[in-house]
Amino acid sequence: MWIWQRENWPHFTWDKSIIEPLLRTARLNQGILLGKTSHYPQSDERIMLDTLVANIMHSSAIEGVKLNAHVIRSSLSSQIGFEQENVQTTVQADGLAEIMIDAVVNWNTPLALNRLLHWHKRLMNIAQPIDKSINLGRLRGKGIMQVVSKAGDKTIVHFEAPDQSIIDDELTQFLMWFNDSRMDPILDPFLRAAITHLWLITLHPFDDGNGRIARLLTDLVFAQGEHYSVQLFAMPVSIFGDRKGYCDALEKTQKGDTDITSWLMWFIQTLNSTLLDAMKVIDKELFKTKVLNNIDQTKLSTSQLDVLLLMLEGKFKHGINTTQYHALTKVSKPTASRHLAGLVKSGALIKTDANGRSTKYMLRLSKLDSCKTKL
Repeated sequence: MWIWQRENWPHFTWDKSIIEPLLRTARLNQGILLGKTSHYPQSDERIMLDTLVANIMHSSAIEGVKLNAHVIRSSLSSQIGFEQENVQTTVQADGLAEIMIDAVVNWNTPLALNRLLHWHKRLMNIAQPIDKSINLGRLRGKGIMQVVSKAGDKTIVHFEAPDQSIIDDELTQFLMWFNDSRMDPILDPFLRAAITHLWLITLHPFDDGNGRIARLLTDLVFAQGEHYSVQLFAMPVSIFGDRKGYCDALEKTQKGDTDITSWLMWFIQTLNSTLLDAMKVIDKELFKTKVLNNIDQTKLSTSQLDVLLLMLEGKFKHGINTTQYHALTKVSKPTASRHLAGLVKSGALIKTDANGRSTKYMLRLSKLDSCKTKL
């Protein structure tokens, strides 16, 4: 029996003693992330673009769809009204950018079926040519909808969705809950996001693209809960890194009863990983800015600055020597030695104790912890 066949579907329950501590950690991490951005050297435009590009790229990659990040970024920049990227966009990229922006910017618009159908139509423009078996911008047709895999000659059914004949009623119930629950003072927005994700995927209302639509809805819920923070983290990146865990958590829940504790645990733990990863990105930028602000960049050559920026981006984590500097910049070895000595004098690098070819030069402030924001 599938979860949607249970008598008390869709009245979900969970163990608060397990979930509430995870929620508190997630809320704390969200607050720390928001606090760090007040020191972030990049513009809001850069943060938002980086996040939305990562979101689109990884949500598609979860389904095995590869995209061009430069084209996606260009389309997002154009549609949001940021400085134009000098890259030709495509119908595919424009569609993905449009629905991503709609989810995180138009968060105050009530969710209706027509909006979901439009998302599906724009989403499925990625198929070239479009699969004629897919009802583009429409609910799935008749027939059994199953998620299956093969093990030799054996077919394994991981999930079976509700029959097409009841999808209209099921979606009506889902949409009513979605819009009403936004004002529920008891339901935490992170829990609401997890329930939304599970519910939409369980209904599987489309022939294809259900996972990507569910992840868009998740971002819409994040935006409704806190309008700015959704621009700082991309949960699909973490989901992509644990695709097996993602599928296993969904399958276990969909084969169970309406106690969704295990799904909520996986979702919130993955969200916490996402928030921590976003903090690392911010810390890296803060570290980079601290180093650059502590030196006189006007006294550095172009080669010196280029190498320093590479090191600040994480290259040469164990230090750089004269030979490596020479190979990278194409300057002579004596010049490479002078340049590295100059970077030491500037305060950006330190020279290791080793001599001769073993001598390496490392960032003076090599630990990100040394510049983490104190809140």
